[in-house]
Amino acid sequence: MEWSIILVFILGYLAITLEHPLKIDKAASALVTAVLCWMLYILSESDKEAVTHHLTLHMGEISEILFFLLGAMVVVELIDAHDGFEIVSDYVRTTDKKRLLWIVCGITFFMSALLDNLTSTIVIISLLRKLIAGREDRLLFAGLTVVAANAGGAWSPMGDVTTTMLWIGGQVTVLNIIKMLFLPSLVCLVVPLLIRSRQMKGSVTTPKRSSDAFDDTTPAERRTVLLIGLGVLLFVPVFKTLTHLPPFMGMLFGLGVMWIVTEMMHTGKDEVEKGPRSVVHALRKIDTPSILFFLGILVAVAALQSTGMLKSLATWLDHTIGNITITCILIGFLSAIVDNVPLVAAAQGMYSLEQYGTDHYFWEFLAYCAGTGGSALIIGSAAGVAAMGMEKIDFFWYMRKVTLWAVIGYLAGAAVYVMQSMLIH
Repeated sequence: MEWSIILVFILGYLAITLEHPLKIDKAASALVTAVLCWMLYILSESDKEAVTHHLTLHMGEISEILFFLLGAMVVVELIDAHDGFEIVSDYVRTTDKKRLLWIVCGITFFMSALLDNLTSTIVIISLLRKLIAGREDRLLFAGLTVVAANAGGAWSPMGDVTTTMLWIGGQVTVLNIIKMLFLPSLVCLVVPLLIRSRQMKGSVTTPKRSSDAFDDTTPAERRTVLLIGLGVLLFVPVFKTLTHLPPFMGMLFGLGVMWIVTEMMHTGKDEVEKGPRSVVHALRKIDTPSILFFLGILVAVAALQSTGMLKSLATWLDHTIGNITITCILIGFLSAIVDNVPLVAAAQGMYSLEQYGTDHYFWEFLAYCAGTGGSALIIGSAAGVAAMGMEKIDFFWYMRKVTLWAVIGYLAGAAVYVMQSMLIH
């Protein structure tokens, strides 16, 4: 039974990683893999009710992550629908390549921590199209934006799905993860920027902007929705601390408040005029396949956890490697090849909170490695895949231009974290 589940999981994983050649959406592969794993599990057990009970418990934990992501996606989509992110572009006026690179990557780094690395990448690449006309320059900026987005997402519970999973799972706390990972994540970005910016000279060519780009929204509406949206996202950790309710409850509460405000803002407008800026429209535009992908892969990993296979893998790693620092670094490199979500989910299943308590070195370092290691390849993170799709970045072009510097930054940040932990822990 165990080997059949492992085989199904591996085949499903291959289908996910070969999404583009197979032309089958990874969400479909993940859902089929999840159901087949649990089907094999329940057919091999005599106590069917126990298996169903395990599935129900796992679904309770997984649904927290899914509702959190759903709420965050709708909030961000509402900000974008009201042109809120365009406010950022008004403050970026330089055309000097070096300066612009540092400004764009700096904005990405902190925006990723507030929103998430995927959303920040989409926003910044949209911004780059308004700032840089030359394709080769824009591709390089987009590649380094991926590094900045992943580095910024690693140190914030809001910035990366894997850090969010660890936060919701109780492995890390908000203030501690910020304190411990901010400096390593910053080094992970600064090192590649120092190397690449020294090689850049001259200025970028700025494309002409349309004078009527924002006729559909007023400056007051853009500022209001941006401030409320960012306030909602920043409110979630505070809500959890004050009420001790799960983070998704704070996110849903904030979404409800934002829904009311935007409805009141467009009172008096006809349905056609306010339609694209409504929550109903935002719900249609969010990346639903990504949510279903997370559902499928997390449910599949839950099957491996319930059968005890992940625990056996943890024991094997302890005996074979015996060093959690090396284990985390390897997980980071592995996340450049396969998705970091199931890797972290597997780690959560392999190692219990009794073994490694909340805010333990292992969980902190895992958050850093899984969050930033994917920058080594363009397909190694959601941010990279988004950039690849939007700017048609070639896999091998990214390897030639960005991979080496991303790996150097990743290892430099890891070294900083290890040294920092030796002093603090």
